[in-house]
Amino acid sequence: QVQLVESGGGLVQAGGSLRLSCAASGRTFSSNTMAWFRQAPGKEREFVAAISRRGDSTYYTDSVKGRFTISRDTPNNTVYLQMNSLKPEDTAVYYCAATLRPLTDDRLTNTRQYDYWGQGTQVTVSS
Repeated sequence: QVQLVESGGGLVQAGGSLRLSCAASGRTFSSNTMAWFRQAPGKEREFVAAISRRGDSTYYTDSVKGRFTISRDTPNNTVYLQMNSLKPEDTAVYYCAATLRPLTDDRLTNTRQYDYWGQGTQVTVSS
């Protein structure tokens, strides 16, 4: 069992930065591939980034490549999403998710592959 709690969201101007955190509880954290998703009003939840169990591999959706960085601090059971050069289209509720599937699973962009979810944190980027 893994419980996830996100924090770090807020209001920022376009071009600014935010760092989201996801605190995980449960002894299986190191066994999980971790990911961030986001959901804008009226849209489906979409994949943003994922990181492997050991933190040595990452995967990003094209729209955030070069701007966002996912990382994990396994001893402290925390996953981060550093978001730079933010754009108004990044506005959404951001969710942390965990799965026992490996990062190499090409279905990892699908929400149904994840077993655990946080409650979400709002990110709003003003123009």
